[in-house]
Amino acid sequence: MLLEMTIRNLAVIESVHLNFRKGFHVLTGETGAGKSIIIDALTLVAGGRSSADLVRYGSDKSSIEALFHIESGHPVWTTLAELGIEADSEEHLIIRREITAQGKSTSRINGQMVNLAGLKSVGAWLVNIHGQHEHQSLFHVDEHINWLDLFGEAEIGPLKSEYGKAYLTYSGIRKSLKELEETSKKSLQMLDLYRFQVEEISSAQLKLGEDESLLEEKRILANAEKLYQNAADSYDSLSGAGTGLTTISKVMQKIEDIAALDPIKLQSVLEQVQNAYYQLEDAAYQLRDYRDDIEFNPTRLEFIEQRLHTMAGLRRKYGESIADILEYLKKVQHELDMIENKDEKLQELQKQENQAVQNLRKHAKSLSEKRQQVAGKLAGEIVAELRDLHMEKTQFKVQIKFNEESCGANGADEVEFLISANPGEPLRSLSKIASGGEISRVMLALKSIFARVDRIPVLVFDEVDTGVSGRAAQAIAEKMSRLSRDCQVFSITHLPQVACMADAHYLIHKTNDGKRTFTHVDDLSAEGRIHELARMLGGVEVTGTTLQHAQEMLDLADVKKGSL
Repeated sequence: MLLEMTIRNLAVIESVHLNFRKGFHVLTGETGAGKSIIIDALTLVAGGRSSADLVRYGSDKSSIEALFHIESGHPVWTTLAELGIEADSEEHLIIRREITAQGKSTSRINGQMVNLAGLKSVGAWLVNIHGQHEHQSLFHVDEHINWLDLFGEAEIGPLKSEYGKAYLTYSGIRKSLKELEETSKKSLQMLDLYRFQVEEISSAQLKLGEDESLLEEKRILANAEKLYQNAADSYDSLSGAGTGLTTISKVMQKIEDIAALDPIKLQSVLEQVQNAYYQLEDAAYQLRDYRDDIEFNPTRLEFIEQRLHTMAGLRRKYGESIADILEYLKKVQHELDMIENKDEKLQELQKQENQAVQNLRKHAKSLSEKRQQVAGKLAGEIVAELRDLHMEKTQFKVQIKFNEESCGANGADEVEFLISANPGEPLRSLSKIASGGEISRVMLALKSIFARVDRIPVLVFDEVDTGVSGRAAQAIAEKMSRLSRDCQVFSITHLPQVACMADAHYLIHKTNDGKRTFTHVDDLSAEGRIHELARMLGGVEVTGTTLQHAQEMLDLADVKKGSL
């Protein structure tokens, strides 16, 4: 759930800090007071598009910060891990969005920078915002299949997974066929070129890392004389008569003699000289062995230079490294094999495709049959929800058209939600409902069902009760109150029937100091709610009668909420 939100310099809001709780929240106020700005702030937190126009005039930037508490095991934690964002489900989730006056936007989740796509993928699991005339996925026909599958995840999921495996196999075969068909169009010139390239690279018998080892060997062979002379001179200087080791040996003997007379002061000195002698002696032997092993081999050097020249020529043609050249060889060999064995491979792939199609259609049929079963359950639940919203005569159907000739990633089904809001009218596409009030109630019914399965903790309704009044308005209020038991619900409303059912009531209002306009958000007390409801009932002038009516509405709402 959303615990807190801080908004600074967003439109006419200078600074607002809001605390939220569980249940049903309403936001009310005069038209133009800035209610939609709160929704804009939530939209930005969820990854919505920003604009420099949203920054308060005269400010360098606007910022929105939201604090969420999300239970362990919620899908958002998996999304965060996939984005590489450090997050602990035992702690709160913090999202911060900043927009500069130049229109640049930055986003952070738990202090870590994230791009807009990443924020949007996280926000999709946190906040769902619905407006009366917004094009929501529930009204997009191509999304209906996903909603049906989400509703029946337990039953449909396993079959959909099996279908997905079959579709992946089929797609792989189709891809190979397409490659083969494109390859068959290549000219004989390309065939000859590929043969030449394969022969040229293969004959070189390249090995990974070979160029590096040859360069090292070349450096040694090319400098063999210098290496030999310096090693020999160093050895002679250390071991020759009257040189290093001989002199140190004599020094060591003299120190041994006097150390016997004054061991306390000279024993450590003797040990240092002895250690130096033995180390130099060992170094001298190593230099001698190194000198004796130095190879003068002009033939080998010439071979290495020729080999490196060959590699350099191949690098110029086929890649910057041996690894690149060998990868290119692999690719060309595949192309050559496709051309030379085109007919045999074509027959084999066509055979595999026929088998894959049959398997795919079998899984598609099983998936479709299960969807038909789930569709009936979904339609029944939606009709029940609409009945609660005083649409008793409404018919709803989840139409599924199966076409095994058009198997796609989701199966061979075309799914569409159909509705008839009035008796005698035919079932029509959900997207073609004319009445705004009907749209509001159908959408609320759908969200009441899907909120139980989509696990999105914050649900926002932006004036979805527009065009509704009387019993229908009361039904919508009760439905949103009941829905708030499964998730946190926010609603901007002008209807007192809706406002009185809220668990938390926020009043949005404007003030000005003669120079600037400021929007404020007040978390209303019990007395404040009475006055605001009275205003909504009676208009500008609040009377004793409207206050009494407002109190009665709140009392009745408390009783109603207790019975829901």
